[in-house]
Amino acid sequence: MKFLVITLITHTPDPLTGVLKPTTERLREVVDNAVLVEELGFDGYGVGERHERPFISSSPPVMLSHIAARTSTIRLFTAVTTLSLLDPVRAFEDYATLDHLSGGRLELMIGKGNGAAQAELFHVTTEDQWERNREGYELFRRLWREDEVTWEGKFRPSLTDAETWPRPLQQPIRTWHGSATSRDSVELAAKWGDPLFSANVTNPIEPYAELIAHYRERWAFHGHDPADAIVGAGSAGYYAAKTSQEAVDKFRPIFESRLATQTKLGLQPVFTTVEDLVERSSALIGSPEQIVDKVHRYHERFGHEVLHISADRDGLTDREHRETLELFQTDIAPVLRRELPSRDLW
Repeated sequence: MKFLVITLITHTPDPLTGVLKPTTERLREVVDNAVLVEELGFDGYGVGERHERPFISSSPPVMLSHIAARTSTIRLFTAVTTLSLLDPVRAFEDYATLDHLSGGRLELMIGKGNGAAQAELFHVTTEDQWERNREGYELFRRLWREDEVTWEGKFRPSLTDAETWPRPLQQPIRTWHGSATSRDSVELAAKWGDPLFSANVTNPIEPYAELIAHYRERWAFHGHDPADAIVGAGSAGYYAAKTSQEAVDKFRPIFESRLATQTKLGLQPVFTTVEDLVERSSALIGSPEQIVDKVHRYHERFGHEVLHISADRDGLTDREHRETLELFQTDIAPVLRRELPSRDLW
């Protein structure tokens, strides 16, 4: 199994101190975390894309370019690139440039994105968002693979023998399709023979397991070898300590702060106590042995080869954040790599 650390760059007060970091400091923290996870031996670092509060992750190519300059080996993921909102030509230009600056370490993950505010910002509707995502991706993949493209679609001006520069370094590039619950993303991934990354965050395991099973069915339907399907999965939180009680006690105030924020926003939480979160969600909170056991249980349903955990320290101190990431790499990752080996993805 391979391991990513991902941030959506939330910009909210510290759940324990109530202090809101300046934007500059928060963005620098994201870059510093990427340097740290490369030092600790993680396989990838991902930056999400959002265009509304409480996120400040509106420009992943800029963030990942800076991270590329500060790192040398770690794979750099977009998590996700919201092609339903973007001009695919401009997105291609940004990511082809980043592909060169990173030395071919870029891993694209695409999706339609979430949130009413960002849809209004880009004049995207619930009726056309999936069609925009499909059309944008199908043009994007052609731009990546072909030196000249003639194309006509619904949502941007047509192209005639169009050249796009620079030409990318990786040819072709692996493109993951991020999905929370939608079969539209699954169908697009299966049709083109691309890997699927399940969000696996908000709900218990069942809807995500059903979606992944549907992906494998559609993969075979489109004529691909079932052995070639690749699946990744997220997690709803991470904190490891030497004992389960220590981990739960440390994570409890962080969880309660999140719960209060959800309630304030009028959201109905799925998990109402930290014990419920640990028991029924994908959150990896506990001793190393407990976390290994939970990943095994999810793997039995998903068959995933890549797992992501959160890059953000939430209410942890810098020292506590580093220590729990170190514990993942010393006591958790080696066991999972040995017991759940993945193919050589990069």
